[in-house]
Amino acid sequence: MEHTRPLAALASLGMTLALTTAPAVAAPHSAPPLHGVVSERPAPWTPHVMDGRVKDIARVGDTVVVAGDFTRVAEADRDDTHDVHNVFAFEHGTGRILEDFVPEVSGTVRSLAEGPGGSVVVGGSFLRVNGEEHRGLALLSLDDGETVPGFDAALENGSVHRVAEHGGLLYVGGTFTGIDGWERVGLARLDTRTGQVDPGFAPRISAPRRGTLRVQDLALSPGGTRLLINGPFTEVDGRERHQIAMIDTFDGTLSPWSTTAYRPDCDYDRMHTYMREMAFSPDGSFFTVVTAGGPEIKPGLCKSAARFETVDRPGTQPTWVNKTGGDAVYAVEATFSAVYVGGHQRWMDNESGDHAAGPGAVERKGIAALDPVTGRALPWNPGRTRGHGVEALLVTDAGLYVGSDTEDLGGEYHARIGLFPSA
Repeated sequence: MEHTRPLAALASLGMTLALTTAPAVAAPHSAPPLHGVVSERPAPWTPHVMDGRVKDIARVGDTVVVAGDFTRVAEADRDDTHDVHNVFAFEHGTGRILEDFVPEVSGTVRSLAEGPGGSVVVGGSFLRVNGEEHRGLALLSLDDGETVPGFDAALENGSVHRVAEHGGLLYVGGTFTGIDGWERVGLARLDTRTGQVDPGFAPRISAPRRGTLRVQDLALSPGGTRLLINGPFTEVDGRERHQIAMIDTFDGTLSPWSTTAYRPDCDYDRMHTYMREMAFSPDGSFFTVVTAGGPEIKPGLCKSAARFETVDRPGTQPTWVNKTGGDAVYAVEATFSAVYVGGHQRWMDNESGDHAAGPGAVERKGIAALDPVTGRALPWNPGRTRGHGVEALLVTDAGLYVGSDTEDLGGEYHARIGLFPSA
């Protein structure tokens, strides 16, 4: 279960008092629908992304921000098309594209996090924003898309794969080797307002299983006290951690939690890690991990969704595993009623399948809802065109936002983004 610390104790980490007094819980608009599965019929008012891929979605008040690798978006009726560059925003409930928010981002935006005072953090593989040098990380005003003065984080090499924010603290994971002169390999914590590096938070990932050392994904528990990280590392702070680790955010120390479940190889040389997204339950008592993998079916947790309990215990094994039988899963979100998973899977409940439906398999094209207790697929089955797959899921009180690279969602035209409303 979640453990708590006094917020004032964060001052010992070298952060400003302004950070320690930030709200400890998310605003009501971002609270997940805790009970009931969302509708199978998408909302009719969402806009369309006309090319490329959607990689992340964030909601800040009534503004929905969409990130990825794209150049054109259209209103829901497709009458008007707008030229954009890898990030845009629209009004929740109407789908109206916000034409004043037009940042020029020079490369792919992979991840978003709510910033202070009506702003959004963008992270990715870009070098410039609005004509100015901002490598991989920037803070943008939602009013006009301009960079927010005072946020000056500068990555040294590499790019950002994932950002997460809580209580004025910004966690950044990626392939970078440092920020603002501080050595930080793949993982750092910053002041969300200024981008200043927290000198007291310095977990060290090392010993890559192959390829470039990095943090592939990270996830914060609802109370902000636990940080999950994954990637090609096999050690954290000199202790064995195969592709996944849990960190106590109070002091940056490694949790005793560990698992050997992701030690087996089930990928190939060009794939540095088969780990993909992770998501905590609304109460932080458990989390779910989804994975990709190579073309061959091998032992281990490749191409699966797996639940783990949030406990400080070494050698933990998953509570349940649901395998696709040969297709990658990229994205995950959790409520009390369902664990939503998206990718380019054809089936779930397919532990015995080898690129075919095995005994007990159920068809779930590219998106599924799993029972949080048993891990088995729920009847919810809207379907979608699979393509590369769903890379973005966001649960809010309004329902489940879905971002991908295809145009059919629930049997309707919804190009690369859509919303399954709360039932």
